Amino acid sequence: MATTNWLMASPTPSVFLHPSVNPRLAFASIKNQTLVKTRVSFLTNAKRRLPVVLSMTATEEGAVKSVLPGNGISIMVNGCTGKMGKAVIKAFARDSPPNPHFSMADQSSQSPSLSTSPPPPPPPPPTLQSTTSEPPPPPTRSSLFPFLKSLNRPKLRVTSEFDSDSLLFLNKVSCKLFDNLAKLKLSFQNNSQREVTQPQLSLTSKYLSVLYDVEEKNTFIKSTVDVSPRLQLRALHNVNAQQGEVAMEANLAEPGYSLELSSPVPIGYPRATLKFPLGEVSIQEREEEEEEEERKNKRMLSVNGILKRQVMDGVCSALYTDEELRLRYAYKDDALSFIPTISLPSNAASFAFKRRFSPFDKLSYWYKFDSNMWSAVYKRTYGKDYKFKAGYDSEVRLGWASLWVGDEGGKVKTTPMKMKVQFMLQVPQVDIKTSVLMFRVKKRWDI
Repeated sequence: MATTNWLMASPTPSVFLHPSVNPRLAFASIKNQTLVKTRVSFLTNAKRRLPVVLSMTATEEGAVKSVLPGNGISIMVNGCTGKMGKAVIKAFARDSPPNPHFSMADQSSQSPSLSTSPPPPPPPPPTLQSTTSEPPPPPTRSSLFPFLKSLNRPKLRVTSEFDSDSLLFLNKVSCKLFDNLAKLKLSFQNNSQREVTQPQLSLTSKYLSVLYDVEEKNTFIKSTVDVSPRLQLRALHNVNAQQGEVAMEANLAEPGYSLELSSPVPIGYPRATLKFPLGEVSIQEREEEEEEEERKNKRMLSVNGILKRQVMDGVCSALYTDEELRLRYAYKDDALSFIPTISLPSNAASFAFKRRFSPFDKLSYWYKFDSNMWSAVYKRTYGKDYKFKAGYDSEVRLGWASLWVGDEGGKVKTTPMKMKVQFMLQVPQVDIKTSVLMFRVKKRWDI
């Protein structure tokens, strides 16, 4: 068998041959995102057409002698290795009978120059092919559903938490859908009898959230719509209770100012809330019953709000709700925090004192003047993932110590092994023998 090695110039990354081979023409399929059938005629340096079988193994560069009209390509082979295109192709000359399904008329219609050329001389003597040549790669199989390749299975996030005090497993299974546009979550509990309780299924997105309670067979719907850059609409609805709330919030021209109007559905008194950089104030009409000979409902305005202001090196805040005013001042620096609080008209006063001895040690103390109750907590951290706490509460007369493995306030995915563990020892002051050791474990798996 004669072998001629050459490199064909082609912008396509791969070539696959049609199974049928004509003594004068070979059919090839060139793959470049789509399959294109190309008729190719090969001529030796002796001007003789050879039946060839082509197989591509790599890519290089070379020269094409002529390109015929349409899809026909005529390539001259000079009996030696040439560099062409991005494919290394091996041509094997062999004697084969003519293909009755392909006539010379087809060839002449594709290439007039080939039809008028004289008959080629006999081929050169065959050379032995190296037995170490690699076999041609098998053709890739095209999928019946190519669009399924672009669809990746969403990753599942399974979170399980066990509390030894209540002997309950809190489980959550969630995944993100539609290229992170929505999140599907299933949550449920397992008690000591391995019974599934409180199953809930939720679908959350930027503009719509749906929560379904399986046991209650109830659905909660929450929707948010941005009508304009300064206007937002919100709606809440409880399907079983047939109640909800609608709200409209508009950002005013001044930065940090906004006005929100909300109202219960189907009936209720509306509420107006004004938000500004120093706090917010809300006004709502409500009814109060008066005990008289004739019961009457007295309608009055209810005002709630909070104000915050920077005073010296701390923040002074005033919270007014349910006709009670709570004044609070918080001073804080790198080593010390002092927070006194007083409530009016009850005159209940308290203060909190926090002292940081080092970046790893901190002591906190709370005292209530009206009841003489106090509590203290000592905290020490070891790196980012280990924390020790110990404290005492005089109101319940209980001492306790706690050890956290994993960031206490962080998410599970940021902790080592995606797991958080808490051990707590509770020692009652009345009876030390009734001390209890509890633990809590929270683990996350990404599937």
